[in-house]
Order: sequence, then structure tokens, then C-alpha cells
Amino acid sequence: MGPENVTTMEGFILLGITDERDLKIFCFVLFLTFYLFNLSGNLCIVLLITIDHSLYKPMYYFLANLSFLDIFYSTTTVPKMLSGLLVGDKRISIFGCIAQLHFFHFLGSTEALLLTSMSYDRYVAICNPLRYHVLMGRKSCLQLASCCWFIGFLYSLLQTIITFRLPYCNRRQVTHFYCDIKPVIKLACANTNQSELLVSGIFAIVAVSTFSLIIVSYMYIGSHLLNIQSRQGRRKAFSTCTSHITVVFLYIGTALCMYLGPTTENSLEQDRMSAILVTVITPALNPLIYTLRNKEVKKSLQRLLGRTQYCAKCY
Repeated sequence: MGPENVTTMEGFILLGITDERDLKIFCFVLFLTFYLFNLSGNLCIVLLITIDHSLYKPMYYFLANLSFLDIFYSTTTVPKMLSGLLVGDKRISIFGCIAQLHFFHFLGSTEALLLTSMSYDRYVAICNPLRYHVLMGRKSCLQLASCCWFIGFLYSLLQTIITFRLPYCNRRQVTHFYCDIKPVIKLACANTNQSELLVSGIFAIVAVSTFSLIIVSYMYIGSHLLNIQSRQGRRKAFSTCTSHITVVFLYIGTALCMYLGPTTENSLEQDRMSAILVTVITPALNPLIYTLRNKEVKKSLQRLLGRTQYCAKCY
């Protein structure tokens, strides 16, 4: 967006979730509950993996990154949405809109890349266990995670520049509860076909490539599991992957439906519903998905709770 547009525009107005008073109260309580559960659950996972040396493993290093990211990913959109439901303030400044869109896609694309790295970690652990500590050493994990964050930042920066280089005039109502690419571009007072194709193309490259790499990793894992004779060995190997597969389909599957479809009024309404799943529900469910099926994390949590109770008795 040019400087003249930034100075002349007052900002945008977010449509929000609903205008019905009773439904607004219900949504506020529901989404606040999910948000608090997201904060507490993911923060607990980050603390567990940070302080428990038994969890100093590549899989948990990526999980800590994912949980840290989920906290800020929801925080980018949910507090503003809750404010709109509670006090009805749906205004957002132009710079606030730019920041929200940028960080939403920065953190979202980084999450997709981290999920891809986690699938590679599972592939190496199951298909090449003898070289696991060589291929997934501390330096390799740090480099993988850093690449995820860096590529996510560049992707989001490019999408933000494409979106806000368009001229925006009098139309200000964003058909969403946060500033996202498709509903914001729809407000531009210029032909947006080229920009829409460009942002969809860039998204497709990142999303389809990450999803394809995950599918390929699990194809190799699946073929390897078929060769394992022990039923217990197959069950143990499969149990380490089911949590990750669940999150992949919840997150990347929903994102593909949101951003690869056409930009119409009906699709924007569907995108709002899908966005609730991606920004509110999935980040809150991730701690449950990973802890309920992971014995090491549950044991670590029990040890932490045991130490907490012991310290409480000391006082």
C-alpha cells in the first residue's frame, strides 16, 4: 500500500462472528475458555520440555516450538475477536490490520513447516533408527527449526506486501473476525484478479509442498511398519505418529480448504467458520492430542505435579 493510502484511510471494521446479543455472550464464554485452555496447555508443554531432561529429544524440541507458536498464533486474532464480542469494538487501524495479517500468516506457515519437520523426524526415527542421533542431532534440529521460522517469515512478508500494495478507498468492512488476505483484498478499489492469483499461487506452493512431504514421509513409514513382525513393535511405532497425523489433517487440511478456493461471499462466510477451527479450537486441542497419547509427556507431568505437591507440603 502506498503512503498516501495509509494516511487517508481510517482503518477497517471487522465483521466479527455474530451481532445477536445472546449468541455473542455464548461465543465469548466458549472462545475465552478455549483460549485460556490453549494458553495454559501449551505453556505447560513448553515448561515441561524445558525443565525435564528426559524430554530433551528432537521430537519434543519440535513439539515445544509448536506449542510456543500456537500460543502466539491464537493471540494474533482471538483477543481482538473477544473484544468485539464483549464490547462491540470492531475497529482496527490500518497498521493494526497489516500487523495482524502478517503475524497470522507468519505463524501459520511456520506451523505447517514445523509439522513437516516433525514428520521427517518420525520418518528417521522409525525407518532409520541407527542413524537417528546423527541425522537428528542438536545442530540439525536447530537448523531445521530456524529454516521453518525464516521461510515462514519470508512467505508472510511477501503475502503482506502483495495485499497492501493495492489501493484501498471507502470500503472498510472486512468480512471476517480478523484481517486475512482474501477478505482484505476484496475491499481494494482496483482489479484484484492478478493479486488473488498471485497470493493463491504462493500459498499453494507452500501448503501443497509441505502436505506432500508429510504424505511421502508417512508412505515410507507405512511401508516400513508392514515389515515389522512384532505386533507390539508396530503398535509402538504407530502410536508415535497418530498424534502428529491428527494435527496435520486438522490444521493443514482446513487451511487448504480456506485458501485454495475461489473468493466469493459464500466462501468468505465458510472461511470464517473454518478459521474458528484453525485459530481457536485446534491450538487448544493440540496439548490434549499430544499428551493423552504420549506416555513420556504424561510421566513428566506426573513428576512435575508430584514435586509441586511435595513443595506445597513443605510450606
